Amino acid sequence: MNRLIGKVAIVTGSTQGIGFAMARRLAAEGAKVVVSSRQEANVNEAVKKLKHLGHENITGTVCHVSKPEDRNRLYEEALNKFGGIDILISNAAVNPHVGLTAECTEDKWDKIFDVNVRSSFLLIKEVLPYLKERNGGSIVTVSSIVGLNPLALIGPYSVSKSALISLTKVFANELASHNIRVNCIAPGVYRTSFTKVVLENKSIHDAVLSTIPMRRYGETSDIEGVAAFLCSDDAKYITGETIIVAGGVHCRL
Repeated sequence: MNRLIGKVAIVTGSTQGIGFAMARRLAAEGAKVVVSSRQEANVNEAVKKLKHLGHENITGTVCHVSKPEDRNRLYEEALNKFGGIDILISNAAVNPHVGLTAECTEDKWDKIFDVNVRSSFLLIKEVLPYLKERNGGSIVTVSSIVGLNPLALIGPYSVSKSALISLTKVFANELASHNIRVNCIAPGVYRTSFTKVVLENKSIHDAVLSTIPMRRYGETSDIEGVAAFLCSDDAKYITGETIIVAGGVHCRL
């Protein structure tokens, strides 16, 4: 499919896992894509892999989303290489705390909210002038199933992902008149390095798996098409929504 020809997309946290899969799918559908993460070696490797797959309109830059200078470099990379910005996928996230919420230190709590929530807010705020120059665009935030069903041992992370769902709805209402759509994806548990702590602990692995009606963990290929759909004109009348991609796990907030 070629739903995104002529579009320029920025994807944060996109050198591996879900972020890389979304960047790959956007490129496959015709978008020009800027990939990014905190490590230069990872950025270079991701660009190399995508070009090896035949996606020539790919560039990348180091971006720690908490740093203003890195975010500015991200926008400049898109403008200098591709002439504008149409799509933002805010995917970068961290989770430095595993344990009881009351045992989370203040510095770890602050880091979780700085990267997962504050940076998404700033990315959206700062990208708006570029989307308005293109007379509209699409923004996708990446929450989590735990933003709807908090998971024991990752309480602070769960709270941050709940905040992203609310942030999505607020911006969707405020930006609809500018033809800018803001939606959210809530992945379940996927086989990525981010979920290593779950997948390598048999008791946690089995307990979480038992809550998934489809009885399997997600693969990155399960989610990339949802991102492409939300960024395309096929979703032109959808904004403010959170799409859960979690194998049928029951959710309510």
